[in-house]
Amino acid sequence: MQERVLNQFRESIELARESQALAPSIVEAGRALAACLAEGGMILCCGNGGSAADAQHFSGELLGRFETERPGLAAVSLSTDTSALTAIANDYAYADVFAKQVRALGRQGDALFAITTSGNSENVVRAVRTAHERGIAVVALTGRDGGVMADLLDEYDIEIRVPWQRTSRIQEVHGLIIHCICDLLDAELLGA
Repeated sequence: MQERVLNQFRESIELARESQALAPSIVEAGRALAACLAEGGMILCCGNGGSAADAQHFSGELLGRFETERPGLAAVSLSTDTSALTAIANDYAYADVFAKQVRALGRQGDALFAITTSGNSENVVRAVRTAHERGIAVVALTGRDGGVMADLLDEYDIEIRVPWQRTSRIQEVHGLIIHCICDLLDAELLGA
């Protein structure tokens, strides 16, 4: 059993080392999101399951603070309003739960922070399509081969893809990426 645990750590360390190659995309995302916020935009975050937790985590770090005292930054997690989620899923389809919210809440100048480890989550994909229709920038955290999302993103979008197969490892790196972006936002917006 101990060897199983040690193998988990080894694999996580290996992927973290490999993921350092994502630094340019992470910096690009941090700058784009900082520009969005500096111009009065809002960041809409979405994902399913563990990615929903990551979306909520990210928006919480922005609304409150990360490691530096600062005013709250405009962000909302689209997976936390259970009344909206269940109403949209019931009256339309679960695949529309994020797209309907992006259409209602999102404005040109905002950004969508879309998280899907497979790149194939239909409700996240539909949210990206809606963001494109509304002129909303997209930062996508994906994994594996990027899935459907990789082909959907345009030249103005930013994809940060963790090229690994195991969801748990992808989510671990997504968490690290989120913390990197939070740090970059503080540095960009506060000169920290």
